[in-house]
Amino acid sequence: MLLSSQTPIVSGTGQTPIPWVIVRIDLHTHSRVSDGTQTPAELVAEARQAGLDVLALTDHDTTAGWAEAATAAQTEGVALVRGTEVSCTAGGISVHLLSYLHDPHDPALAAELAASRASRDGRARAMVDRLAADFDLTWEEVAARAGAEATIGRPHIADALVARGHATDRAAAFATMLAPRGPYYVRYHAPEVADAVGLVLAAGGVPVFAHPRASARGRVVSEQVIRDLAEAGLVGLEVDHRDHTEADKARLRELAAELGLLVTGSSDYHGAGKPNRLGEHTTTPEVLAEIVGRGRIDVVR
Repeated sequence: MLLSSQTPIVSGTGQTPIPWVIVRIDLHTHSRVSDGTQTPAELVAEARQAGLDVLALTDHDTTAGWAEAATAAQTEGVALVRGTEVSCTAGGISVHLLSYLHDPHDPALAAELAASRASRDGRARAMVDRLAADFDLTWEEVAARAGAEATIGRPHIADALVARGHATDRAAAFATMLAPRGPYYVRYHAPEVADAVGLVLAAGGVPVFAHPRASARGRVVSEQVIRDLAEAGLVGLEVDHRDHTEADKARLRELAAELGLLVTGSSDYHGAGKPNRLGEHTTTPEVLAEIVGRGRIDVVR
């Protein structure tokens, strides 16, 4: 859906209106710094080619790609919303929290993200060890699939399995060998999502629940969990996402309206790793204005 608006987007300082004409806004993407297949600069360039005006870089548990993406955004003429997808848990259910425009130097949030990255690395090595007992697979093969700054995770293991011919694609690997209930899966450190909401808010960020009804990925949280998170300061729900059915989207919109939460849409783009396409779902300029007005740091333009 194409959108056009003259809505002024206010910077994170709340002082300077930015009179952009906003057409297409994608608030959830990944680069090689986590589990995407492109560098941050390549991702921004592709966003421009895809006709996006605003892109959010939201790599898992890291801000390491922000600087490169910011430089590319200024060259390509794409506005960059700097963010992170925080790995969390809700009573044992794996969930993700998008944090937009937070202070990357906030010590509490930075420490939590560092702990998650360290745990992911150890978990990946343990999973490769388990898989290697039954399949031709080495740690070196898996590591070669990741970028220099990336924290190695299941997507990189999946890509190595595909290269070896043990799975047809990432989705097949995730559904079988890398499934949470399978014999090769290893859990990793992740904060409770309510605690993560508090950390993001304290760092000046804007917390939005990523794909809350993506049941094809595994168990999803109850509506009561979302209500509790709204009480804790959750700002929005990612509603328009390819992993949501039309019924999911309709119910999430109702819940967002009831709880006073923002509604976002995005691609959750990973490059060649998944079928998601940049801009396949978008966020309205009015919602972006709310996010930018609440964030501690500015959008890069």
